[in-house]
Amino acid sequence: MSGGLYSTEKKNFDKTLNLKAIKPYGDTMNDGKVQLSFTLPVPDGDEAVEAAKQLMKKMGLEDPMVVYHKELTKDFTFIIAYGSCTHTVDYTAIHVPKVESTTWSMEETDDFIRKNIGRKIRVIGASTGTDAHTVGIDAIMNMKGYAGHYGLERYEMFEALNLGSQVPNEEFVAKAIEFNADALLVSQTVTQKDIHIKNLTELVEILEAEGIRDKVILIAGGPRITHELVKEIGYDAGFGPNTYADDVASYIAQELYRRIQEGKNK
Repeated sequence: MSGGLYSTEKKNFDKTLNLKAIKPYGDTMNDGKVQLSFTLPVPDGDEAVEAAKQLMKKMGLEDPMVVYHKELTKDFTFIIAYGSCTHTVDYTAIHVPKVESTTWSMEETDDFIRKNIGRKIRVIGASTGTDAHTVGIDAIMNMKGYAGHYGLERYEMFEALNLGSQVPNEEFVAKAIEFNADALLVSQTVTQKDIHIKNLTELVEILEAEGIRDKVILIAGGPRITHELVKEIGYDAGFGPNTYADDVASYIAQELYRRIQEGKNK
């Protein structure tokens, strides 16, 4: 009996994929199943659970179910819950701005620069402002790199200068001018209260005041950085999670070459 019921339900599963009306997938197509975790500033208990359910309904989630709740500290409750999303998005209408370049190996990038630019590309990098995190900028700049992706210091056709962390924007720009940098790399990890946006914007303003913004390739990177975000601020490219020195090096080489060719054609 149970086997027959299971067979009937299985036949009734929605298997239709409509790219114009995409919703989350849990167990079956279009079931909308999602998992949420959040903290409520109220004591743990039935009231907290009910508040979580009501909030989820207002988010457009049907059949909300709190599967775990625990007091974090006095008057704060951590919630894990499930629900079914009622909303959909048109996947075919989505356009996400991306860095327009082809990622090459270190050897391919060096060879391209050697043949087409004919000199080393000078790159300066730092975690600017009050940001004390160097893991990101070290992964891109330092010789060892990260996860098998060697940093710019190992490239034959890059001259890389890593200033480290907590570098004031004014000092960073002054060093870039002194170094005669072709590209500036800024790493931002601290994002509380959008301090990274304020810091990144300030750097652009200083470069513009010095009259060199258009003379350098300006790149930002970090866990909360997107190409779309930094383009709006005034950067040339943004590299977020799961990008490596290969991606950055390839982009810089291709972009500098594009600018050189553009300058010749003017």
